[in-house]
Amino acid sequence: MTDTPIRRPTRRGFLATGLAVLAAPAILSVNARMAAAQTVSEIKSKGKLIVGIQGDNAPWGFVNSQGVQEGFDADVAKLFGQELGVPVEFVPTAVANRIPALVTGRVDILFATMGMYPDRAKAIQFSKPYAANDVVLVAPKTTVIKTAADMKSFVIGVARSSAQDTAVTKAAPEGTVIRRFDDDAATIQAMLSGQVQAVGANQFYPIRLNKAQPDTYERKLDFLRQYNGAGTRLGQKEWNEAVNAFIDKIKANGELAKIYQKWMGFAPPEFPTSMEGVPFTVG
Repeated sequence: MTDTPIRRPTRRGFLATGLAVLAAPAILSVNARMAAAQTVSEIKSKGKLIVGIQGDNAPWGFVNSQGVQEGFDADVAKLFGQELGVPVEFVPTAVANRIPALVTGRVDILFATMGMYPDRAKAIQFSKPYAANDVVLVAPKTTVIKTAADMKSFVIGVARSSAQDTAVTKAAPEGTVIRRFDDDAATIQAMLSGQVQAVGANQFYPIRLNKAQPDTYERKLDFLRQYNGAGTRLGQKEWNEAVNAFIDKIKANGELAKIYQKWMGFAPPEFPTSMEGVPFTVG
């Protein structure tokens, strides 16, 4: 299902709405907060690690034809499960449902292409970054988009509440028509079917689009490079420390580089040691 076309609201209104949604965890009851407590021993006692992941965003996370979760994030999560000595159970989540799935206790952790931004850091605890992803605008080669101002002439599609949604909303001129879809797969299908003329995308959208319609699509604008971190609930110091120790380990022993080569075809980038407004550790 998609939204009906709407004129883009003011940036102030959009940001206020986004902050209100992200602040929702703050109103959890005391009992809910206590139920959300997480430690390594609790995970081991439970006997499995429940991971929130994307199920439709190859190569980051996707369900294959046999119904098995695969992808970059899936491989990282499986390694973490091995580190803890427990099997991994995946819960595919839509982009907008990732944080709610975590803060309500539906999943133990997010390995879900979670871009690390200050607003999100108010709702969840990020780990150190373990991946990077370029946020771009993609359109057919025949579509002329050279600057952000050109976006106003076209209907732009984005996955609702994604980094692409934020980037497009920020860059697009007032009056640009933006259609928001439930997930990456729906956004890509909207591009292929002509519902939109361009899409806010990650760096792998052109590959997926050109696989369906060869030699048709290209990157038009580069918005930013985002870094992805694992997400845990706020205040879980031991759990956060365990995740960070694991990420340090796979960076040092070459396991992360193997996963990068398998799914991305290139080596990991240099990762920042700090990010303004996004703490990697529980204070």
